Amino acid sequence: MSAEASDSAAPAAPAAPSLEAPKPSGLEPGPAAYGLKPLTPNSKYVKLNVGGSLHYTTLRTLTGQDTMLKAMFSGRVEVLTDAGGWVLIDRSGRHFGTILNYLRDGSVPLPESTRELGELLGEARYYLVQGLIEDCQLALQQKRETLSPLCLIPTVTSPREEQQLLASTSKPVVKLLHNRSNNKYSYTSTSDDNLLKNIELFDKLALRFHGRLLFLKDVLGDEICCWSFYGQGRKIAEVCCTSIVYATEKKQTKVEFPEARIFEETLNILIYETPRGPDPALLEATGGVAGAGGAGRGEDEENREHRVRRIHVRRHITHDERPHGQQIVFKD
Repeated sequence: MSAEASDSAAPAAPAAPSLEAPKPSGLEPGPAAYGLKPLTPNSKYVKLNVGGSLHYTTLRTLTGQDTMLKAMFSGRVEVLTDAGGWVLIDRSGRHFGTILNYLRDGSVPLPESTRELGELLGEARYYLVQGLIEDCQLALQQKRETLSPLCLIPTVTSPREEQQLLASTSKPVVKLLHNRSNNKYSYTSTSDDNLLKNIELFDKLALRFHGRLLFLKDVLGDEICCWSFYGQGRKIAEVCCTSIVYATEKKQTKVEFPEARIFEETLNILIYETPRGPDPALLEATGGVAGAGGAGRGEDEENREHRVRRIHVRRHITHDERPHGQQIVFKD
């Protein structure tokens, strides 16, 4: 056997081991795989892509205050850009323009909305803009301390507007009509005080029951002082607070203050508060619809539903209310 035959039959030598370290599995590729590269050194301008919102600013603006942006662009941390030179910040860009304006000017107009103020506060905290954080916190505190109106009283300007207000609410309605200029006679000495007491009582009732009743104020009606009470879109009761004095030298108009009657009618109107209708027993007890509501109800009971309780306080006074000692003169 020849030497060449023996050489070809000899087993192959083992391959030399590779000096390269095996690539660990599960690691993401580096920035170069995404086309990112370091920010150009000594550049005065920076292009920022904040959640798709593009901003063009200067290093001076970004590093002027002690914020997270200053830490990013002061050279202590490597900042990567994409192929177009944009620095990507993975954050919503909705309020980033406000952040930049604050870094430029030291102050910015804050949003009126409480929700937007809270969003801006969150962004300011993320970028560590301490001055803007304090401004947002102060504005939110002032909004919390500012009392929003809880009791709004519409003023009726026309009969049409009154009908629209009555039709647009499911609440019972209390309306006060006061118009001092409707009088063609002189007022008695106590009328102005009583008119003011009626207005003050209306305000107190509105504060007490504003969540359950709708209160309306009418200053253009034909009466001087009159309360009206509505339930389910129709007038239930009326309290007229004016009377005529006939026993003096000339006729006078007097304004009364029937406080107990007004309180009673206000409480009565609360039975119309629920949309399912008034309680028959309560209506019967307070002079409303009779409790028995069946097929045997007569015509009088049906008409009673549409009646209005009209209370005229001492409509015609037949005695003289002048101080003792003055002459009494009766005239028609």
